[in-house]
Amino acid sequence: MEAGEGWQAWFDGAAAPNPGRIGLGGLLLSPGGVRQELSLRPGQLGCNNEAELLALAEVLDLAWAAGARRLTVRGDSDFAVRHLQGQAHTAVPHLAELLQTVLAKAARFEAVQFLWVPRHRNGEADRLSRQALGLTTEPVQRPISKRRR
Repeated sequence: MEAGEGWQAWFDGAAAPNPGRIGLGGLLLSPGGVRQELSLRPGQLGCNNEAELLALAEVLDLAWAAGARRLTVRGDSDFAVRHLQGQAHTAVPHLAELLQTVLAKAARFEAVQFLWVPRHRNGEADRLSRQALGLTTEPVQRPISKRRR
């Protein structure tokens, strides 16, 4: 599946402190440009990786309910994306269970592509996850280029 084809989604999770209260954020964009936002506070405690995986599960449910069958999902969670791409494995039972839940939800789709993006390219999902916790949105800074002259 080519990036930009079909539905687009972004996810992010926040834990304040880490571990602590968690907030889930997501953004879904249809091929026709219809935008849906997700900002949830599930009322449980967890770490940032749990929050990321729970946010991703919610975004997959939102996309499925909206009629998406081909989906490109982006997030700044290296942990989630590497595990879902099969490049890493966790020995933490609770995280392994959450990964299996996400994979089962993803299996419903004709095609799902998980892509890692830098934090500054995931600003909307970050804002929504922080909003769920009542936190102010921190401006996401773009990295400074270190070009030599």
